[in-house]
Amino acid sequence: MSKYVLQEERIQWRDSAMSWQEAIKISAAPLLQEGVIKDSYVDAMITNIKELGPYILIAPKVALPHARPENGVNEAGFSLTVFKDPVIFPAKTNGAGEEANLFICLAAVDSESHLSMLQKISGWLSDEKTLQNLTKASSQEEVSRIVASFQ
Repeated sequence: MSKYVLQEERIQWRDSAMSWQEAIKISAAPLLQEGVIKDSYVDAMITNIKELGPYILIAPKVALPHARPENGVNEAGFSLTVFKDPVIFPAKTNGAGEEANLFICLAAVDSESHLSMLQKISGWLSDEKTLQNLTKASSQEEVSRIVASFQ
């Protein structure tokens, strides 16, 4: 199966996460379990957000956790986790924190080969109905059906 197709075992649905750090760990779990990434990659994603702020928030309600390939990527891939309750990130400046329900964990082996994955992801994000359906999903099976209809 192509690494650019979101495999069902890489799709998750959760009620909530205790923190944005836990949300990153949950979203990375399928990739970690399959050996796509190492623990060091998860640590790097969390460290980067602590140092740089929530740069992974790429659209309303959408987070794209990632780090540099040399931080522990073994092969390209991505996973999708939908959280029923929004995950709150610290504010970039004074004010309310930002939030996300959809976490698309990206593992790229270099700075170019993941462009096909990003193109697929941007297709989901540009389709407002798909995005809305994903954020309103109430089970892993429902998320899987939505993704399957869009691939």
